[in-house]
Amino acid sequence: MLDILKAIIYGVIEGITEWLPVSSTGHMILAEQVMHFSFSDAFMEMFRVVIQLGAILAVVVIFWNKLWPFARNRKGKVVAVVPIWRLWAKIVVASIPAATCLLIDDWIDEHFYNFYTVACMLIVYGVLFLIIENRGLVQPKLQNVSQITYRDALIIGLWQMLAVIPGTSRSGATIVGGLLLGLSRACVAEFTFYLAIPAMVGASGFKLLKFMLAGNAITGAEMGALAVGCVVAFAVSMFAIRFLMNFVKRHNFKAFGYYRIVLGIVVLLAAAATALA
Repeated sequence: MLDILKAIIYGVIEGITEWLPVSSTGHMILAEQVMHFSFSDAFMEMFRVVIQLGAILAVVVIFWNKLWPFARNRKGKVVAVVPIWRLWAKIVVASIPAATCLLIDDWIDEHFYNFYTVACMLIVYGVLFLIIENRGLVQPKLQNVSQITYRDALIIGLWQMLAVIPGTSRSGATIVGGLLLGLSRACVAEFTFYLAIPAMVGASGFKLLKFMLAGNAITGAEMGALAVGCVVAFAVSMFAIRFLMNFVKRHNFKAFGYYRIVLGIVVLLAAAATALA
């Protein structure tokens, strides 16, 4: 029961931080300092990623009408919705850079999944948000996702690739890239949600496959914790996504910049405390 309670807490953290540009990894690292599962390290490495499937399902549910590429015409015949197929083509283009990073997944975890990298990336992107907003670098030219070109999609995808470094935040990286390209805050936030679908499904599937190929077996308790974490992440994500979409229509990203900097400092303090322990 204690592990289930921890899975619920992890699900809440994932559901909130996966969509807000504040780094889910940074929050997970802090959570791991006070909550330790009784599960194996191999399972926990997989759990941190696969729990994202619950969060991504929320995107599919909320934006279903904008993402499902088929509809019925007046005669009741199923037809392709061309604009949505174009959108998916752009999502695929933007996803290619990040997909290549799966080849160095183990190397990234070995060299960058630590306090100091996470803290530095939290602070760096926090500062970037403040610079972009304070210096008026946000000059919205594109108000709608349909206006994004394939070139824009590829550039945003390159920014998303930077998120393989823990602490960067996938949404944070893509939002920074989109803002610099001239996307409105609401437009870049929505496109970021769409990009999460192939990115997170691919990453989750890859981690699960690695876990199984390594000869690991999931126990009943582990399966229960994973299921609970995914369900909670889904429920919380439903609120977090709507919150961000409403927030960016009225506010800028300064608050997230300040929050990232403060969190980065907290992570550094946690690292110091761990080193002294």
